[in-house]
Order: sequence, then structure tokens, then C-alpha cells
Amino acid sequence: MKRHRYLVALIAILALVVAACGGDGEGSDTTEGGADTTAAPDTTAAPDTTAAPDTTTGGDDEIVVGVSWNNYNEERWARWDEPAIQAALDAAGATYINSDAGSSAEQQLADVENLISQGADVLIILAQDGTAILPAVQSALDQGIPVIAYDRLIENPGALYITFDNVEVGRMQARAIFEAVPEGNYVFIKGNQADANADFLRGGQQEVLQEAIDSGAIVNVGEEYTDNWDPAVAQTNMEQILTQNNNEVDAVVASNDGTAGGVVAALDAVGLAGSVPVSGQDGDGAALNRIALGTQTVSVWKDARELGTAAGEAAIALAGGAAITDVAGVVQFDSPGGNSMTSILLTPIPITQDNLDVVVDAEWITVDALCQGVEPGSVEVCG
Repeated sequence: MKRHRYLVALIAILALVVAACGGDGEGSDTTEGGADTTAAPDTTAAPDTTAAPDTTTGGDDEIVVGVSWNNYNEERWARWDEPAIQAALDAAGATYINSDAGSSAEQQLADVENLISQGADVLIILAQDGTAILPAVQSALDQGIPVIAYDRLIENPGALYITFDNVEVGRMQARAIFEAVPEGNYVFIKGNQADANADFLRGGQQEVLQEAIDSGAIVNVGEEYTDNWDPAVAQTNMEQILTQNNNEVDAVVASNDGTAGGVVAALDAVGLAGSVPVSGQDGDGAALNRIALGTQTVSVWKDARELGTAAGEAAIALAGGAAITDVAGVVQFDSPGGNSMTSILLTPIPITQDNLDVVVDAEWITVDALCQGVEPGSVEVCG
């Protein structure tokens, strides 16, 4: 099923490299997110012990699925998303190839064309920068190669957008923090400005908190984007906000577990860790442990295995000739850019101390890892 597009791809590479070099330098986009999160890359959750991405190609009769990772060195992508994608492809007898852009939007442009030149029949792209990647996406679509925008929005209606409902993630974060602290000085530590998810999350948070903000019960004393979802940047931003407010901060709505980790480190330095509620998302191991310890209030869990499976199965359907509107489970999503995106939106679950058993029962984390350093009996799941 492999197509021979090498000459076309070479021309496209040259065009994209010229376009990237003439850009405005916005290139540095998680988690978990997702992100995440899921997420600018969250490097606080656990050390990356995963091998480098496998770029082995398959035979001429196989479906070849190319995955472009924005930054592979993150617990979530390597531990959960990639194995789920690969399992779905293995079940269909398809071949997996991939690349790692190392948080470079310009590198990702070249990576996509390299995946095409290796014979990819369909692409799954976790965008470093949803705007910068547009020329590569259009190039693929022009060559008849379907594209899946994985977990992060790419404003091209020809791409299938697969993610968790990130506006609802933001609502869940805000609800948990508002329940803990219904009034006081709030800080908003957002994600990367180049990632549409950052604003989806912030919009959901605002929906829940708007009335209390309008009444004056909640005062926004600091709000910052976090370059590249970098926990160190989040920590610096939080430190500056604490200084500006004489440490008078009552709650922090952080948009993923990586930024939450930076926030907790800043709070800990001034003796406030555990007394100031903090949100996150992705269900990273370190964040779940912080919830058990009481230094983080909530992590909205997006089971990345579901997302990876959905993407792998959709890739097989698209490579087989299905239109994006015919893929199982799709809905229409009106994007901030005014596009009607064909999407698969999965449902997340907020995790607090009250339901930590959910992630243990799902074998997302072991009791030993979850309860490390936790006083026995202080949390039900930690006995």
C-alpha cells in the first residue's frame, strides 16, 4: 500500500525549509499534556528511561503509519501514548515509524516530510506549534496522505483532531480548586501560548470561576503562559507572582502536572506547599504522589491509552480509504480559528485524594509509587 512519493516529498522539504527559515521564531511550543497532556513536556513526573523512537519501516504491502512527536522525552508519550498506538497498529498488521522534533517547530516541519519520504500512508502529528506545522500538514494532504492532529489542535479542517475535551479539563480543574477555596487570591499558570490547548483549558477554567471573579470573591493576582510547558518556567513565574503579592496567594490553577510541579516547588520554598490548592492534568506519577501527599489537589486524568488506541485505529481506517467523517466516534468541533473540525473528543476524569483508587485499579500507577513518602493511613488507598 506504500506510495512512491519521494520526488514530491523532496520538493516539499525544500519549500518548507525555506518557509521555516523565514518565520518569526515562534517555534518553541507539554504534557499532559497533555498536556498530557496532556502535556508541554512534563519532565518532573518521572525520569525518561524509554529507548529512542523506533524508525523501522515495513514492506511494500503494509500500511505504514508515521508519527511525529514534538518531544519524545516525556513520561506520558513514551510510557502510555506510543505503546497504545503501536498496539493498535500491530493488531492491524501495520508498520509504525516515527520521529522526534526535540521541541523544535522547524525540525518538525522537516520530520513530517521525512516520514512521507519513508512511505507513510497516514500521519499522526503531535504538534509543537499548531500554526507552524500547517504547511507540512497541507503538503501531506495535497499528496493524499491523511493527517491526524494528535491531542493538540491543528487548524486545518482536512485533519482529524483526536484529543480529550480540553475545555472540560479546564472546568474540572477549576471546580476542584473552587470547591477547596471559594474565595481569595487566585493565580493562573497557563500552558504554552503556541498550543491551542492552553487557551481551551483557560477558557474552561474561566467558565467555572467567572461569577466569583465578577463578584470580587476571587481576585486574579497573577496569570502567566508557560513557555513550552516547561516546569522550570512555571516555577520561575510562580516565584515572581509570590514575590509581587508578598506570598499572599490562596489558590493556583495550573494547567498541567508539569506546571503544577513547578508551582509546588515555588510554594514549598516559602512554606506554602500543602496549604495552597494546586490543580494539574495528565495523571503523571509524580503528580498523583503529590495528591496523596497533599501538595496537589487534583490531576485531571486523561487515560492516554484510550487516546493512543483511538488514534491508531483511526489511522488504520484512514489508510484504508475512509473519509475522516466516516471514522467511528467523530463529532464536529468549532475551533477558535473558525474551522469546523472533525474530531474525536474523549472524556477525562478528575483525580483527587477521594478517588485515587481509580488510577490504581486501572493499573496506571502502583500503590508503592503512589504512596511513596505518604504517612500510612492518611489517605485511604495508602492504608
